Amino acid sequence: MLGFNKMNKAATHTTRALAALSLAVLTGCGGSATETDVTTTEVSAPASNWVMVWEDDFSGESIDTSKWNYEINCAGGGNNEKQCYTDSSDNAYIADGVLNIVALPASEGAEKPYTSARLNTRYKADFTYGRFEVRAKLPSGQGSWPAFWMMPTDEVYGSWPKSGEIDVLEAVNLKVPTDEGVESNIHGTLHYGRDWPDNASSGKAYEFPQDENPADDFHTYAIEWQEGEIRWYVDDYLYATQRRSEVLYNSKNEAVGLKHRGWFAEYFEQGSGELVTHWDNAPYDQDFYMILNLAVGGDWPENVNQTGIDASAFAEGQKFEIDYVRVYECASNPDTGKGCETIRPGYDDPADALVEGKAPVPTPPSTGINPLTIFADQFNPNWPAWDCCGGSTPSLVPVEGKGNVVEFVVGSAPTVNGFTSRSECITDPEGEASPYDASGMLDNGFVRFDMRVTSAPANPDATWMFKIESFDAGSAVELNLSASAEGEAPVVGQWQTYTFPIQALADAGLDVSAIDVVMIFPAWGTGEGAVYQVDNVEINAEYPQLDLFTDGQNVDWPMWDCCGGSTPIEVMDDEAHGLVAEFAIGATPTVMGFNTRSDAGGSGKPFDATAIVEGGVMQFDMKVTSMPNTPDAPWLLKLESSGGATAAEVDLTTSAEGHAPQAGEWQTYTFPLTDLASAGLDLSAIDVVMVFPAWGSGEGAVYRIDNAKIYYPENDGLTLFKDAAAEQWSIWDCCGGSEPAVVTDDQAHGAVAEFTIGATPTVMGFLADENVSFDASGLLSEGVVQFEMKITSNAGNPDAQWLFKIESLGAATAVELPLSASQEGAEPVVGEWQTYTFTLQHLLNAGLDVSAINVVMVFPSWGMGEGAVYRIDNAVIANP
Repeated sequence: MLGFNKMNKAATHTTRALAALSLAVLTGCGGSATETDVTTTEVSAPASNWVMVWEDDFSGESIDTSKWNYEINCAGGGNNEKQCYTDSSDNAYIADGVLNIVALPASEGAEKPYTSARLNTRYKADFTYGRFEVRAKLPSGQGSWPAFWMMPTDEVYGSWPKSGEIDVLEAVNLKVPTDEGVESNIHGTLHYGRDWPDNASSGKAYEFPQDENPADDFHTYAIEWQEGEIRWYVDDYLYATQRRSEVLYNSKNEAVGLKHRGWFAEYFEQGSGELVTHWDNAPYDQDFYMILNLAVGGDWPENVNQTGIDASAFAEGQKFEIDYVRVYECASNPDTGKGCETIRPGYDDPADALVEGKAPVPTPPSTGINPLTIFADQFNPNWPAWDCCGGSTPSLVPVEGKGNVVEFVVGSAPTVNGFTSRSECITDPEGEASPYDASGMLDNGFVRFDMRVTSAPANPDATWMFKIESFDAGSAVELNLSASAEGEAPVVGQWQTYTFPIQALADAGLDVSAIDVVMIFPAWGTGEGAVYQVDNVEINAEYPQLDLFTDGQNVDWPMWDCCGGSTPIEVMDDEAHGLVAEFAIGATPTVMGFNTRSDAGGSGKPFDATAIVEGGVMQFDMKVTSMPNTPDAPWLLKLESSGGATAAEVDLTTSAEGHAPQAGEWQTYTFPLTDLASAGLDLSAIDVVMVFPAWGSGEGAVYRIDNAKIYYPENDGLTLFKDAAAEQWSIWDCCGGSEPAVVTDDQAHGAVAEFTIGATPTVMGFLADENVSFDASGLLSEGVVQFEMKITSNAGNPDAQWLFKIESLGAATAVELPLSASQEGAEPVVGEWQTYTFTLQHLLNAGLDVSAINVVMVFPSWGMGEGAVYRIDNAVIANP
């Protein structure tokens, strides 16, 4: 009742089912989903184990104040309602065994235009769990709002809505004309979660048939509330179920999602004082009391149906008539309320009665690969090059074939050199201290750099060192460069690469969660005379990959027939595929695929795909050589993890390609890991991958699989223009009204894009179609935006500056730079093709979100470009 302002109650809530994804775990070897055991109960009366423990049948002459409290106020219920609640017998009285709550026009000059009544049982009838039931006839008219609801007796988890609210029955504007007839909905709702205005609510409506109306006759409305679940009923028909959230944990016992999204609670932990989200029974595990009231107007009724309040509907009073209120306790288990469920098939089905709540999804642990480029062609303002103690300034110098590199010089004063992200060393106003957390990259991460010594230290015994620190030197590791993965000492005049695994650094004592200094130097006090150059300094990781079958099976993941008794074989196919896996299904129902479990002949080595959940895929090629005897048998992909603890099963037609298998054709199927995770698969311990016709329908099928793998596809980049604009991109004039053209240039360039600027100020370039963007995150370590440009006619204004601008997220982020800020640093020359290169890391550092690029522009300064004609070719966002 309190929290309508955040809930849409105007229409029946329909929960969206997962159309193509099912969470069926392999049972034995059959592969069939376990059916929920739903006990069908006769619902004409509560189940026999419900025992009535409280009742008011309103058989007395007056309201029993040993059971009910009057609320007296004009506060508006928190919803801008238009009544004052009173204890007047005009507004609440008993007649003929019925409690009447009546909303009436107030006297002239009253604080609110209407009066009514609100009764509650706080501290007189308070309960945790049970069946709460009212038999009532509801009022009608635009602006009417009757309710039977419950609030927490003691706000254990905080003020509304943190301690919860249960709306057993609400209705607004009954019998008011609608497009379908008249308003006949009642509503059951929960309110919970965070403080207003971030509060949450979830519920469902029940619509009476048009020949019935809750304002025409008495009906029974109830909830059954047990530990972790609440169910709503109209005349004993179960129409809604809400549950606590069920958290999905991975094999490392880390919360990674929700199996069921239900209610939640957020409150401060005693002791620590920390604000914590709880996906458990709270807040619906404490005593609640009951409330009966009739409101007039308010945010909900006044904004739906015919809106406002129909004064004529209340002129003679509107009655909320209550025959009785009853509370039952579950005798089977009063402490939990379980064992007395009045249920029907579909009560726990999201496509039927089960309501999806508003609980926040737990944030998975940081396991993804988020590379850090400390230096590549230019300084990172968050990680400047640094001379600790020698007084020199590391410099940027150009090197053929490498672009810009950092050069360090060691003088007579002992020192160490490198890169730091500590605030006291950052001088660039755009920079900020940014310690790097590599804890999610222990398995496959590394620190890597290229180095060339141009002048060796004067001391021939000088040892070259690598040192890395974290938490302001709270932990550190120092190693000889020859301890790198390459195992080489520096050779003067030669570029060499050095790689140090993150796991090795952690094993040596480094806390990898806040790396803030990386140093490369001759041993302290022995480096005088050394001059050396460093490039491509990064903290990165190799993406994990599982190859199930490519020209032969993975011995750790053998081919497998679950239950049919066959032995899958390797056979030669066409030249493109070579050796492939072949599966054949006989009369016995089975599923087939690849299995690493030891009881299936595998090595017992599950695959952890959590590092590639964003962007990673499950992909394979398949050719059906003989279709199943059942012509309409659906083909399925199923993955399991942790010994079958979690699974996801999808139809092959839900792949990125979207096609069904065709006999005799090799076809590729790709499934994003995010979809499989959303279906409930724990990606941290995948141990079975299956491809098969649906259980029991596969007899006669013979099919081949090749190139089966779970991996992170390399980002090949985006060609914005080469002979033509990229698909879903266009050459574009923002504001000048011209139509950029494709014209033929010299033999080397062929078709190019030509832009012409007239008198109207404009910018020009390449624009993505609506809802299209390019994610360059995977190119960040080395990627660039690069294009060639030739001016055929310069702008009439000689002061016009040529600019490059790139935007993302619908212009939510953007970077604009002069072309002279490119790696080439050249100003345009009329009649000459020139190349311009901007690194993605530079653009990211300048404020661009590189994950959703949708505009790339090249133009003379705004309002100064009239007369300019220029051509662009070979425009790409890619690795060089």
